[in-house]
Amino acid sequence: MPITTRSFEYEGDGHTFEGYLALPEGGPKPVVLVAHAWGGLSDYEKGKADRVAEDLGYGAFAIDVYGVGKRGASVEENQALMTPFMEDRAELQKRLNIAVEHSKTLEGVDTSKRAAIGFCFGGLCVLDMARAGQDVEGVASFHGLFVPADNLSGQKITAKVVAYHGWDDPMAEPDSVLALAREMSAAGADWQLHAFGNTMHAFTTPGANDPNMGVVYSADADARSWEGLRTFLGEVL
Repeated sequence: MPITTRSFEYEGDGHTFEGYLALPEGGPKPVVLVAHAWGGLSDYEKGKADRVAEDLGYGAFAIDVYGVGKRGASVEENQALMTPFMEDRAELQKRLNIAVEHSKTLEGVDTSKRAAIGFCFGGLCVLDMARAGQDVEGVASFHGLFVPADNLSGQKITAKVVAYHGWDDPMAEPDSVLALAREMSAAGADWQLHAFGNTMHAFTTPGANDPNMGVVYSADADARSWEGLRTFLGEVL
């Protein structure tokens, strides 16, 4: 499907962020926010946005948590960018909500419905959108981090939730998976978990191949999770 794309800046709470929008032809469609991994908004997330628009037929808004120009190029730099938001989930949620609210102003999309997908740290981000009750119909986490939000307790989750997870992911071990299941059930969420055996972290990232770090691409898990997303978005949007 032919698409158009553009990069732009958006603002909120005294910060300036970079956004990327991919739109399919054929009139306004619901928008899917795409949350980035720990290194910040990159060509990887922009490529996912393009694919959402081309293959699935939705508008796609790749968002930015860190701010314009704040990007990592190494494990150490990525960790330094992500850690402050892991330690201050309220600030993370504030920045996520800036993006959610900005999505309602985008030209060329149907602003009445939106969903969010995220990868690695972005998976945690979209789970926090659901946890915080932000205005999304559904969220999908891909090899996401499952660390609970320590600033939230007892909220009901109204967004539908799906997590696509590599069972051998060292960054989200089985205990944290079971804890997420208990958390989602206690919050009354409509939730799903799809776990892929013999699959590590970053299974949707072509070129990832560091078994010692637990980061390995899986073509099968990548394809299966994408088809799952197609069904999920068709349901929520």
